[in-house]
Amino acid sequence: MSKKILITRIIPQIAHELLTQAGFEVNVWQGDGPMTQPELIERARQADALLSLGADRLNQNFFDQCGHLDVIAQFAVGYDNIDVAAATQAGIPVSNTPDVLSEATADIAFGLMIAVSRKMFYLHKTIEQGQWKKFEPLKNLGIELTGKTLGIFGMGRIGMVMAQRCQGAYKMKVIYHNRSRNEEAEKLYGARYVSFEELLKESDVLSVHSVLSAETRGIFNKASFSKMKKSSIFINTSRGGVHKEDDLIDALQTKAIWGAGLDVTNPEPMQPDNPLLSMPSVAVLPHIGSATEEARYGMARLAAQNIIEFYANGKMLTCVNPKVLSISKEK
Repeated sequence: MSKKILITRIIPQIAHELLTQAGFEVNVWQGDGPMTQPELIERARQADALLSLGADRLNQNFFDQCGHLDVIAQFAVGYDNIDVAAATQAGIPVSNTPDVLSEATADIAFGLMIAVSRKMFYLHKTIEQGQWKKFEPLKNLGIELTGKTLGIFGMGRIGMVMAQRCQGAYKMKVIYHNRSRNEEAEKLYGARYVSFEELLKESDVLSVHSVLSAETRGIFNKASFSKMKKSSIFINTSRGGVHKEDDLIDALQTKAIWGAGLDVTNPEPMQPDNPLLSMPSVAVLPHIGSATEEARYGMARLAAQNIIEFYANGKMLTCVNPKVLSISKEK
């Protein structure tokens, strides 16, 4: 009997094709939006493996009822929606999709930085509202980026691409804070490792590329924003939970910082009356960091390949809890 794979949303067809060609029985949730957890549990009980998305709540309750699963492949780099400790306790390996979306997500961070520095989103709205009447020399002024200091919070794959973009285009100096030193970034881009406090104080643009964890949740708060330069720009393309949105709004309203560019919000989705959407030096996007044909195709392919590799060789290309793979488990 072939293994049954549940894909929890409609994703690029390549995942379905690869899994079907490998002999699996594939079921794709066709609903408009994510399943409720009870719906997900009910369907997962009938599957052997899960190809999940970030909106799926795979918590202790889920694993208590779906501990029979052989493997979970996440269609994303981040996996904060998954209780990895509970998955590990249940003996279920979990994978993600790094690398394939690094270029796309860095493009969004880079684009938001430029858009904020020149108030592009806000000024586009003024044209729609009929406010563009004449040339005014002292109005609508932005700030230039050349030679400024880029601070990276989380110098992983995406952070490194962002550093490359900013250094190449604007000759920006690069500093970073990470759980550990990134010698490759230091060698390639002259990046300088600094403490979190130094990152806040020295960055002209502070771009967040970290995972969401107990350590990073809410780390950009009122205290953090108060230590940043009044001329600084805050960029977040990682997870909305890394910043406290009320504190960010207050920092912008009181001019503690100059601007912000967000591809992720806290909470998501953002409400249309959120004050951030009407601020001149703010640009907000609806979590589209990986939204290119190339990136989403690559994510679907890698997620499928992780499942195929697991059943073929007991391994995964990008496992986030690899110690599980070395433990035999009767399902």
